[in-house]
Amino acid sequence: MLGRVIAHANAHADGDATCSFNRSVYRGETRDLPIGVFDSGIGGLTVLEAILALDAFDNETLRPGSDGRRDFECERFVYFGDQANMPYGNYPGRGKAGYLRERILKDAIFLLGTRAWSGDGARTEIPKPPVKAIVIACNTATAYGLEDVRAVIRAWDLPIPVIGIVEAGARGVMGRVPSGKRGDAVAILATVGTCDSKAYPKAIGRAIGLAGKPVPPLIQQGSVGLAGAIEGDPSFICDPRAGPRLAPYQGPAAGNPRAPLHADRMALYGFTAGGILGDAREPSTLQLNSVQDYARYDVATLLEDYRQGGGTAPIGTVVLGCTHFPLIQAEITEAFARLRDLEISGLRPFRALIADQIEFLNPAELIARELFRGLAEARLRLKPGERHAVDRDLFFISVANPSWPGVRLAPDGSLDAEYKYGRNAGRVDADDTRPVPLRGEALPASSLNLIKTRLPKVWERLAADPAPR
Repeated sequence: MLGRVIAHANAHADGDATCSFNRSVYRGETRDLPIGVFDSGIGGLTVLEAILALDAFDNETLRPGSDGRRDFECERFVYFGDQANMPYGNYPGRGKAGYLRERILKDAIFLLGTRAWSGDGARTEIPKPPVKAIVIACNTATAYGLEDVRAVIRAWDLPIPVIGIVEAGARGVMGRVPSGKRGDAVAILATVGTCDSKAYPKAIGRAIGLAGKPVPPLIQQGSVGLAGAIEGDPSFICDPRAGPRLAPYQGPAAGNPRAPLHADRMALYGFTAGGILGDAREPSTLQLNSVQDYARYDVATLLEDYRQGGGTAPIGTVVLGCTHFPLIQAEITEAFARLRDLEISGLRPFRALIADQIEFLNPAELIARELFRGLAEARLRLKPGERHAVDRDLFFISVANPSWPGVRLAPDGSLDAEYKYGRNAGRVDADDTRPVPLRGEALPASSLNLIKTRLPKVWERLAADPAPR
């Protein structure tokens, strides 16, 4: 697969085709280029927010320590959310890890390239700037594609740092683990794909082992729908007042082997009356239909599986192992607090399994620090007064390309779910989705509100881009 991608890009070294870029750009000075950040959707904006907010270094000496200035105040960014193909976490469970790896390489090459599209992806080609560094903000993409991206960057001999979020998160956990004794359990909330890869347990174990500390109990909960619900994906959440669901339901259900709803756990789930579809007296009919209830399902499943597996150490740290999850940290916190106080038949089954104070670890700030160090080491940082290749940040998302032969669309114009997860690796030139400027109307109102209210620095820059208006 790597060979196919490299050969295809080499055959189109002027960047005139899908999955290619203009190699000559990187033969000269690149410090004035923007920094590229990509994710499977809008979740990576939480990473961009942390990058924009970071003040952890002295901008003159480059040494650790705040100087009252934002560490990336002189930089510009290109953000890409591969919304048409998300959630990435569901591809490995369907036997499509190879396709996912190819998809991740295409994301990186889009950032390296100079081609995007206007409108719905079937119209005019528009220019975009190449980038001088790549941040893989998606946990699943880091787990499955980080080494591939680094491999092609080496093959092309490009002067581009590539930073992945899982490694940064693992080092963050290591810093919280005490020396000389086994600490509280660490819970990892992530997509099923990230959890299936075991990327976090491996990286955490490696980082803690190298530090000479005892590894605490590590437990995971792979979510099949929370990220999609946050994005407003109709496969996971819908507005019943708007008519029939536009895509088949893919979330937790009685018959979903990857995310079963257990009738004997309904008291643990604690679903809200307005957050589910179906008859609450008949669990087999239920479909989750609110972000809060997706969060409650995942937290309850994590804790009950841990309890039934004989776990005893209280959970003291929760890794938000999907970039979407910091957007709803309040809902996740509420789900843990509810279960800690839950009383059943005079007992509180989870009281001893949840620490009095849980530390939530958002790897976003940690990856921002690694990006600063990576740019400094490569001497790619811009200084005040130096020229930018672009005068503002640019934001893109992918959309379905209705003109691609054989593409199948859902009623709302997105990719049909069976088509999306039925694709195989091997068509490097496939153009069934295309990157277009991110416009506000392309996002559900709930997602846009999350950006406005919880990511103020991103919203300030996004609102300054004519595209969202």
